[in-house]
Amino acid sequence: MRVNTETHLECVSCGATYDLSEIMYNCKCGDILDVKHDLDSIDGEVLKKKWDDRWGLKRGVVSSGVWRYKELILNTDDKNIITKQEGNTRLYPAGKAGEYAGLNNFLLKHEGENPSGSFKDRGMTCGITAAGLYNAKVVACASTGNTSASMAAYAAVWGKPSVIFIPAGKIAYGKLAQALAYGGITLQIDGNFDDAMTLVQEVCAEMNIYLLNSINPFRIEGQKAIGFEVLQQLDWEVPDWFIIPGGNLGNNSALTKGLQELYQLGIISKIPRVAVIQAEGANPLYTMWKNGTDFEAVKDPETIATAIKIGNPVSWKKSIRGLEWCNGVVEEVTEQEIMDAKAMVDRAGIGAEPASCCSVAGAKKLVDSGVIHPDEKVVGILTGNILKDPDAVVGYHKDTLQEMGINGTYANSPVSVKSDMQSVKNILDSII
Repeated sequence: MRVNTETHLECVSCGATYDLSEIMYNCKCGDILDVKHDLDSIDGEVLKKKWDDRWGLKRGVVSSGVWRYKELILNTDDKNIITKQEGNTRLYPAGKAGEYAGLNNFLLKHEGENPSGSFKDRGMTCGITAAGLYNAKVVACASTGNTSASMAAYAAVWGKPSVIFIPAGKIAYGKLAQALAYGGITLQIDGNFDDAMTLVQEVCAEMNIYLLNSINPFRIEGQKAIGFEVLQQLDWEVPDWFIIPGGNLGNNSALTKGLQELYQLGIISKIPRVAVIQAEGANPLYTMWKNGTDFEAVKDPETIATAIKIGNPVSWKKSIRGLEWCNGVVEEVTEQEIMDAKAMVDRAGIGAEPASCCSVAGAKKLVDSGVIHPDEKVVGILTGNILKDPDAVVGYHKDTLQEMGINGTYANSPVSVKSDMQSVKNILDSII
């Protein structure tokens, strides 16, 4: 691989190191790998100034909200980088969602504003670039939706085929539509995401296809840029908390890894706490954290938050490692709590898919329990666009999700009315 700095892979368990000369996803001991940068060779103040000088560039590779930080992502020549100008997403005052959560200083980082509508684009630009550096010919992933949409889009830009393994009937149409539209070869398999993940790893190994799930360490590197960008938007003032949904756990693993690197370089001098929020029906990390037990996968995960409906997350060791470093916490939220929080995010004029809104549901729960003080500075990560799962939105507001145990607490139901002026006036007079 052609990189411009000393970078290597390191096992999260045994510490074995490998150079980048060959494709590796796992250590010889069987565990997952980290990308390690030579931080001793980097001057943090010089790097921070370089990043700030790039802020607001109108064009070019380093105007991307990922490649602006290329020195801590994948430091290769610009000509090697495959980008869709991802990142540069907005940081919104939470508005009604902040009132709902009981927070006075709550900001929402909306990763649904990325090109394919989710945070996955940050990791995918790095993963696809790595595929090119390794001279791969085909890429593949298992997905509950957002990964497949992102990979298919970036593969289309790259000009190479993509193969997607999805659980049959268990993917939101808003995401499946993207994968099909961008030309992904989509294979619907019997079983859930974890079954698809097992199969795609076997296929990639057998057929020499480059794997782009978050087991790929370069995906994690790209996702670190979420935290970098939030801090730069805050003029490097570190919030007290980051709150983030937890599915395959690559996102919060990336966030804490990036924060550690910034802290080691002296770019930040305070360690924020991180809260990972899981859905009650897909909560292996929460169960492990709460009970102090060994990790145990959830066999048949189930949640309306399809983006995090994952029972056997590959990044759980990285996640635990990061949470221990930052004195973080793990919480779970119910289906009702997720959708009520989503109603508040949407009503604030921001909007997000259900999994995203675990951040707000979790914030409320942590404030109510006294873990987070109402005056603390909190940044919640919204991971996906509101149109990723339109069926969930309409079902909540038409109050047709009772079979899933979800009531339309804050429903905004459509109103039937005759097509004449007086009928419309009668309706509006009773509402406005």
